[in-house]
Amino acid sequence: MKERYAILLVPSISHATRAEGVLKAHGLRCKLIPVPREVSSDCGVCVRVARSDCARATQLLAEAGVTVTSRHDI
Repeated sequence: MKERYAILLVPSISHATRAEGVLKAHGLRCKLIPVPREVSSDCGVCVRVARSDCARATQLLAEAGVTVTSRHDI
């Protein structure tokens, strides 16, 4: 079965790199990717996580003070 992903949009590259650090520190797999064309963002980089990890990732980022502006399933 093909893994499905969600992307978390953040306001800047510094938020994206901080988000990556927070998620990896908690054992979640994530990847910084360019924002897909059909989704807009101010920074052009977003964080990709497995859909199954999205709720936990969003919670961890909120606890760490990392702003997530929106979430999209891809």
